[in-house]
Amino acid sequence: MMRRLKGCWRLLRVLGHVAAGLWLVTVRLPRLPPEQQNSRLQVWAVDVLGHMGITLEVRGRPPVTGPVLLVANHISWLDIPVMHAARNCRFVSKSDVQDWPLIGTLATAAGTLYIERSSRRDALRMVGLMEAALRDNEVLAVFPEGTIGDGRELLPFHANLLQAAVMADAPAQPVGLRFVDRASGLTSHAPSYVGDETLIGSIWRTVCSPPITAVVHYGQPQQAEGRERRAWIAHLRQTVDGLRQG
Repeated sequence: MMRRLKGCWRLLRVLGHVAAGLWLVTVRLPRLPPEQQNSRLQVWAVDVLGHMGITLEVRGRPPVTGPVLLVANHISWLDIPVMHAARNCRFVSKSDVQDWPLIGTLATAAGTLYIERSSRRDALRMVGLMEAALRDNEVLAVFPEGTIGDGRELLPFHANLLQAAVMADAPAQPVGLRFVDRASGLTSHAPSYVGDETLIGSIWRTVCSPPITAVVHYGQPQQAEGRERRAWIAHLRQTVDGLRQG
């Protein structure tokens, strides 16, 4: 009963913070210069984690400036606010996120680039947009698994979007994500969102769970150095696999 009451209190705080976030992105943010927009979004993301009882732990060095393509594993709907809290960036996300209530509005305002994953033509369009953004010294982030995994085994990485970094001669930086039960130090699967799980059910399980630490582990940026993109993504996957367990 106490856990459910705590979950209700956390959920109310999160909903209030999301409402404030909608005001921020529609009214306040457009009036600010880009650097202040980034810092405001990062602070908002840190606060939303706090309302859910989640502590952020950053390991390694986040990028100070772009151009850089962050390459991370994907284990939860929470990955995006967690990475925004660690270092604000622009995400490449599947197109249906755009239609999610509240979350889609916030994601769009944060500059998310949407891709129709089943369309090869749209993938080519996205590579062009990503290349332009990298040439403008932006920090982009992708989940090359293409879908949310269960956090136990890393899914295969798709190499197509890495082409943007090859074309822009920009570095890719591997990032390992993990959620940890703060008391036991073991991996927490409370924020998981796979299979038949619903988004609402995952959110409720997360806010009712014991305190969680979200670990964002940055590896060293690396250049293609003449590697074909499939060879490069294979090396990035191996590095991400080590970071998410380290």
